[in-house]
Amino acid sequence: MYYRPDDPVEYLETCLQKVKELGGSERVKWDTFVGPDKRNLPPLNGGQNRRAFYRNVLPESGNFPYRRYDRLPPIHQFSIESDTDLSETAELIEEYEVFDPSRPHPKIILVIGGPGSGKGTQSLKIAERYGFEYISVGELLRKKIHNTSSNRKWSLIAKIITNGELAPQETTITEIKQNLMQIPDSEGIVIDGFPRDVAQALSFEDQICTPDLVVFLACANHKLKERLQNRAEQQGRPDDNLKAIQRRLTNFKQNAAPLVNYFQEKDLVITFDADREQEEVFGDICVAVDNKLFPAGEPVAGPSDLDVGLIPDSGEAAGTELDFEDQAPEIPLLSGEDFLREELKKSRVILVIGGPGSGKGTQCEKLTQKYGLTQLCVGDLLQNEVATVSERSRLIKDCMERGDPVPLDITLEILKEAMTSYLGTTKGFILDGFPCEIRQAEEFECKISKPKAALYLQCSAQAMSQRLLNRSKNSHQREVSVETVRRRLEKFYQASEAVITYYENKALLRKIDAERSPEQVFLQLCTTTDTIF
Repeated sequence: MYYRPDDPVEYLETCLQKVKELGGSERVKWDTFVGPDKRNLPPLNGGQNRRAFYRNVLPESGNFPYRRYDRLPPIHQFSIESDTDLSETAELIEEYEVFDPSRPHPKIILVIGGPGSGKGTQSLKIAERYGFEYISVGELLRKKIHNTSSNRKWSLIAKIITNGELAPQETTITEIKQNLMQIPDSEGIVIDGFPRDVAQALSFEDQICTPDLVVFLACANHKLKERLQNRAEQQGRPDDNLKAIQRRLTNFKQNAAPLVNYFQEKDLVITFDADREQEEVFGDICVAVDNKLFPAGEPVAGPSDLDVGLIPDSGEAAGTELDFEDQAPEIPLLSGEDFLREELKKSRVILVIGGPGSGKGTQCEKLTQKYGLTQLCVGDLLQNEVATVSERSRLIKDCMERGDPVPLDITLEILKEAMTSYLGTTKGFILDGFPCEIRQAEEFECKISKPKAALYLQCSAQAMSQRLLNRSKNSHQREVSVETVRRRLEKFYQASEAVITYYENKALLRKIDAERSPEQVFLQLCTTTDTIF
């Protein structure tokens, strides 16, 4: 690879002979075959300078100054058999102007969001209202696959898409550029479903232009899955199979936050809650597009069929604060560890404390559904971690087998990772049964977030004991003895007393009478939660 000899076989024979002369492979060093006349290899991509994707800054330590390291963009190319057919020189991105540089380029609106968030529907409606051209990147690729099904490269791309992976970036950009060049006189263009990650966003800007507006449709994960499954039944798209759906949702979850953050830093993106009805979402989008792209008094290009009743008042325009019930999920600015820490500190966190048999699990689940929160149980998180194969999981498993508590720093690290993964797709968190001791409470508040409230489901030992015994008799599992129930309740009271006092002193404790019916308890919880937010 370095010398590119005219006769590779002869070159290898010479190298092997040199190994024998040196006394065997043990005497061969890494630079044995690099001659003194070595030259630098030519730069990649024809010497074109590509901007850095991210930069890590190492903290100053001792006498060492700050050092900066460039991190390469993540590679999302998915190889099934061989990448050869996907990376031929002829298929690399060609450098040429898409728009006439002597004229202003059309207004470009990018519509991004998870699979099933309604990107296609909203993109078409935007294009129709403003008289813009519409490009669906997914349809471009599917059409190309259909028309060139016998081509090996496109056959591989078809497999990639069917498996829920992203198509090769070079191919996607080339298709977009060729399509854009066919509509040079358009007033504006709405591009549906691109970019999918930051690397694609950078490539779009380098190869085409900077967009004028990015519309991000935020939608809950369960809604996306439900919509995709319905679409699979109705349309039968090959990339809507169960395996591909899960993979596409995973890719979106990994890429959404940094992608939206990238556009946020450029003040280009506006986020909309896409869990609502289509017309309601479209009304908010129209307000944002009018304010962002058209000066006051300038008419839009196309006719408007928009129901003015859907347009919010000026105080509810896109970008302003909404009520808790209606607020669109915010995507965090994950530009670094410091900012991520700040985003976690701003999260809405409710702690639910209650003994075994207090109804804690049932009420947490109901609160989660009503308020769009995410329920996290530290015990479940630790069990899930044990199921993985890692050094951390082995350490946790050893602690559990010995009956020792899992180190607090590991518990907090796992909890922090779980909360981070939901940032931008949830309205807050309910922590079920955590913290269990004062140190956990203090460290959680210091390292992760200060809770909005601690809901204490107050229930007598007699009531909890009776519930546990009744539950044991009605289940198919082995019956629990009275002594076992007694020990569990004693353990809870010993662990929780100090924690309850801790939050009471901070004026965060809310006591709930948990001896009443589940419906009455939930009503009281809702009344309390409404005052918290």
